[in-house]
Amino acid sequence: MSYTVKLFVGLLGTAFLCIFIGGLSQSISSGFAGFTGGLPFMIIAIVVCGMAVFDFWDECVRKK
Repeated sequence: MSYTVKLFVGLLGTAFLCIFIGGLSQSISSGFAGFTGGLPFMIIAIVVCGMAVFDFWDECVRKK
């Protein structure tokens, strides 16, 4: 796969994942659980999105 295609597909997939997880976290925090009930999931979501962005950078952006 060429560098440009790898970069585009990786960015698209990472963006979709982070948007989905962010929306899920927002939905849990604003719903029945409230902010304090949704806080643990929000922390986990931030860590997971950070790991996804790092993996995108490691696999697609960084020159090996």
